[in-house]
Amino acid sequence: MELAIFGIKNDGLNLVANLFVMMLVVVWLALIVWTYLDARRRIVDPVLVACATAASLFPYIGTFVYSILRPPEFLEDAKERELEIKAAELRVRQLSELTCPNCGFPVEKTYLRCPNCQRRLKDPCGTCGKPVDPRWALCPYCETALPGRQQPRRPPPEPPRRRAAPSRQAPAAPKQRSAGAKAGRQGTATRQQQKRSSTRKTAARGGSDTGRPSSGKRADDGASAETAERRPASAGE
Repeated sequence: MELAIFGIKNDGLNLVANLFVMMLVVVWLALIVWTYLDARRRIVDPVLVACATAASLFPYIGTFVYSILRPPEFLEDAKERELEIKAAELRVRQLSELTCPNCGFPVEKTYLRCPNCQRRLKDPCGTCGKPVDPRWALCPYCETALPGRQQPRRPPPEPPRRRAAPSRQAPAAPKQRSAGAKAGRQGTATRQQQKRSSTRKTAARGGSDTGRPSSGKRADDGASAETAERRPASAGE
């Protein structure tokens, strides 16, 4: 028994509906493949190619949006266009070289002077006699150095700079700290010694000051004793 779609019970109409649905599915799958192949020909980034293919999984809408936002030209066409631009620039250069810079008259590569204005275009080589451009420092035909023209000298390469190893400079900080600590300790020791010497000097001065009055008293006692001895002697006489 065939499957009825949309509630159609007629065999002929049901067959047509089935074929129509299958056609829509096939077209949808074909659009997914076409989107992937077209994105590869137009987009360089593979991530964007994957995004365009994933968008085409939405039936018909994703492919329609991609067809609006896709790049206007293929990658091969863009490369060909760039090559054509370079070739056109090269032709313009050749045409400018094959014309006289003074009057613009067409000349050939072997001309030494312009036949129209008689301006000097090239000089003959002293060895082979072929025309040589005034800007050249060497004849490309016979490899002879042209007189009065120096070859451009390249600047000598700079010597590689040596970078100081960070591991060697790291221990310098602890050494400086230890030296500073030693200097601080020595300073405190000298200060303590100075304080001790000053206290000793003050103590010595205080002892000398206290001893002086005792010697004075002893001298006074000796003088009073001598006067007492003299008094009895004078009384006896």
